[in-house]
Amino acid sequence: MKFELDDYRRNITERQLIEDLIIVAKKLNKISMTHDEYNSNGKYGSTTYLRRFGSWFKALEKAGLQKTRNPANISEEDLFKNLEEVWIKLGRQPKYGEVHNPLSKYHVGTYEKRFGNWRKALEKFVSYINGEEDVSSEESIKSLEPQKKSRHNTKRGINERLRFIVMKRDNFKCKSCGRSPATDMNIILHVDHIKAWANGGETVFENLQTLCSKCNIGKSDLE
Repeated sequence: MKFELDDYRRNITERQLIEDLIIVAKKLNKISMTHDEYNSNGKYGSTTYLRRFGSWFKALEKAGLQKTRNPANISEEDLFKNLEEVWIKLGRQPKYGEVHNPLSKYHVGTYEKRFGNWRKALEKFVSYINGEEDVSSEESIKSLEPQKKSRHNTKRGINERLRFIVMKRDNFKCKSCGRSPATDMNIILHVDHIKAWANGGETVFENLQTLCSKCNIGKSDLE
């Protein structure tokens, strides 16, 4: 995966970039700023600074500004959960230039800082998802010992990774009405049991489906 800057931006000097950071900081009356604040007020793009200085924090430092939130304080799990939500909203793998506010809670630079580059961040996320241990079939759970005083072999709750795997299988669309956040940002997707938990349904891949919030409520009313 290779990304290039527009030709006209390659001739911009570091001094010009730094000066524009300072101008925006004065305009906002701040001693620091986020990627999104700069993108809304600056002459260039924050990715230009990432390419030129290696990180947003180094660019801020060069301009004599304070650093924003330290990515080191953000857990990998939070980064992966955010990436999962972005993936679901788009209905596909996110592209480098799409990972920013309001679609993403964290900027792509945060992922680059943590994992080395965007591609490595995606690879780590895939490994995280593939590490899901609860993706099982109806056949595989037959060998499990039932929990005491329970009719079920699995827990009712659906964890984040299993939820994502089911949504990916269903193409990030509601299985009932076909709507998706990718075409309507107001759509909220859920993962629910096909055979209701109350009726003995298990929390396994084959018994889970993607439903929008409206269809999920309608399904609950029928049960």
